[in-house]
Amino acid sequence: MNFLGSNKIGKIEIDELPITFSPENIFERIQREPFSFFLDSGTDKDKLGRYSFMGYRPFLILRSKGEEIVIIKGKESYHKTGNPFMILDEISKTYKIKTDLTLLPFFGGGVGYLSYDLCHFVEKLPRSVDDDLNLPDCYFCFYDTLLGYDHQKEKWYLCRSDFGERNDRPTKESIIELLGQNEYGLSRERADNDSSQSISFGKNKQAIKLKSNFSKKDYLRAINKAKQYIYAGDIYQVNLSQRFHTKINVTPYQLYKKLRKINPAPFACYLNFQDLAIVSSSPERFLKVVGDKVQTRPIKGTRPRGKNKIDDKKFREELLASEKDHAELNMIVDLERNDLGRVCDYGTVEVTEHATLETYATVFHLVSTIEGRLLSKYNNIDLIRACFPGGSITGAPKIRSMEIIDELEPTARNIYTGSVGYLGFNDNIDLNIAIRTIVVKDDDAYFQVGGGIVADSHPEEEYKETLDKARALIESFNS
Repeated sequence: MNFLGSNKIGKIEIDELPITFSPENIFERIQREPFSFFLDSGTDKDKLGRYSFMGYRPFLILRSKGEEIVIIKGKESYHKTGNPFMILDEISKTYKIKTDLTLLPFFGGGVGYLSYDLCHFVEKLPRSVDDDLNLPDCYFCFYDTLLGYDHQKEKWYLCRSDFGERNDRPTKESIIELLGQNEYGLSRERADNDSSQSISFGKNKQAIKLKSNFSKKDYLRAINKAKQYIYAGDIYQVNLSQRFHTKINVTPYQLYKKLRKINPAPFACYLNFQDLAIVSSSPERFLKVVGDKVQTRPIKGTRPRGKNKIDDKKFREELLASEKDHAELNMIVDLERNDLGRVCDYGTVEVTEHATLETYATVFHLVSTIEGRLLSKYNNIDLIRACFPGGSITGAPKIRSMEIIDELEPTARNIYTGSVGYLGFNDNIDLNIAIRTIVVKDDDAYFQVGGGIVADSHPEEEYKETLDKARALIESFNS
């Protein structure tokens, strides 16, 4: 990895900015910049969604497909062959910042995604599905300048990292100018006159045309086949999904703005990468690391939101009383405990919350929280590989479930049920499970929805659950 040079210990500057506008309003000013990103935690500011981050113009880009890896650094491109996890590890070890500053958990580092199909670099698995979209498996951009927002304190911070090798970093003055800030804060005139600030959703909704990679008949048949594997003792549960496709006539960011209004989520994001865009409103955390403290939050169990308070109460009580949903969650909690136990100190892995009901705009979920302390001989990439992909979206046992997913699903999952988030220069990470996520390539949009199949699953009900989960995504396309 000579192109990276020797390991670098960087310096960090964090300045509070006199801005009072919302993250969405601020991101309007940078969303057209090259490789702009928005890690958008606009809900539950007291627990899961305290911070949001955004940036643009990375100094280094890593993109891979299979074993073919491209690294772009400045104006130079480097081509490698190998394991993308190992290259991520090399980059993470090269760029480090040690600091006692705790204003923000993330002030610079990699932002991007790990696709589900990177499972082939974790386990030996069949690969018989049609990879029709041909998207990168791994796509991470590394930023030495970004903006962070603390939703609790309602404060903005400009974070600038310096590794002594780049002379074209955006200056504080250029960023302030881009944001339209003046000596009194942000210019209201610019915000109000920005034609891209909002879109009209209208009252007359035109139904979109969705095409699934399954017919309903074939999806029900796949569920029954999965149940046969369960009865035979191969697995206890498996996550099966269907993928929808539609054409769009709005920009990916306009699509994201509508989705975040309909379905705000604590692990939402918008990635404006060069050849595709990621629009996500994920409610699920895959992995968080602060220091040596590790957390994962699997979701199992879903009910739709009702049309009124009475219906809501009925669905909440139904989910809390469901033996099937609790059994699903218990299996995945055991799986995740085992995954964390591979790299965490003995006796530190524990379930700190179990089967907590969480309310979202269109669904109710059961969620558990599992925590542990990472052994000093392992790093964050070791942790990711030990747990990837997340057990809540594969099944149990994990490897056999993934083999069955490959058999029963017709197309590659790509980004769906992979992970999106950040890898910090300070070794903090926060990654979601890429569900409730739309991939936009040209004017084609794709999203996938699924559910856990167990012995007493009813195929029609499981099919309906996928549509419940898709509700917010489908509504975001209607205009």
